[in-house]
Amino acid sequence: MNEQEWHAVEIVAAPDAEAAIEHSLNELGALGTEINQLRKKKDDDITVVGYFSEQPVPSKLQGQLDLALQAFDLDRSVIRSVKQRTVENEDWLSEWKKHWRPTQIGRFVVAPSWEKLEATDKEIVVRIEPNMAFGTGTHETTRLCLKAIDEYYQPEMSFLDVGTGTGILAIAAAKIGSEQKIIGVDTDANSIGIARENARINQVADQIEFNVGSIDSTTAEFNFVCANLTLDVISPLLPLLVEKTNALLILSGILAEQEKQVVKELQRLDVSKPQIERDGEWVAVIIRR
Repeated sequence: MNEQEWHAVEIVAAPDAEAAIEHSLNELGALGTEINQLRKKKDDDITVVGYFSEQPVPSKLQGQLDLALQAFDLDRSVIRSVKQRTVENEDWLSEWKKHWRPTQIGRFVVAPSWEKLEATDKEIVVRIEPNMAFGTGTHETTRLCLKAIDEYYQPEMSFLDVGTGTGILAIAAAKIGSEQKIIGVDTDANSIGIARENARINQVADQIEFNVGSIDSTTAEFNFVCANLTLDVISPLLPLLVEKTNALLILSGILAEQEKQVVKELQRLDVSKPQIERDGEWVAVIIRR
């Protein structure tokens, strides 16, 4: 693959299929998604685009779409068309620049790096250059994590971000004024490079250590742990995530209908009555240790 090219899956569908499609693309390993909702009428079709480093196998794409539609109790007729195309890197970024505007979550204002923005004394601006990493503050799962950080994170807490993507959550913690160690990990080396650049843009590069990889038995304990992943990634990591957290664990990237499954898995780990926060079709699970 030419390093200046990405592969896009473009799906036109009925508006109520938005969450199911986005979930299916994320399950396939999309490095980013965008939703064009510039419709003339409320019931007009939407276009959901997922970006990949490698072209998805059509049979796997169709299979993942079918599973997602079934989970959301939707008929296959909600999908109008599915197309794949190659996208130049600069074209992808130009599309983001057309549609991405600052997003406010509590004290945080997440803004693209190119946006001119005057923040108030009560606001914390986090600037993100998306490139091809997940986490721009516009998705419900990221908003849920930022809301939890805004409400519960204290500067004296150490912080671990598992699946850091653009580094947005680690950067948010650093900009609160962290006095402790902040670590961000991701299995995608490209994301780690982007996260480091975003930390530099936000002038917190010296406060955060970004590493390629995940957590294991040798990982230290942290006061505050965020894992904004998908359930299929969270589930095998859940015992370790609980073990390595000694104050607050935030799990996100979980669909509303997966809530009971997560709660059952936590009960097997002697974790009961977690706090559930909701945003659209997504939930965040907050565990106090």
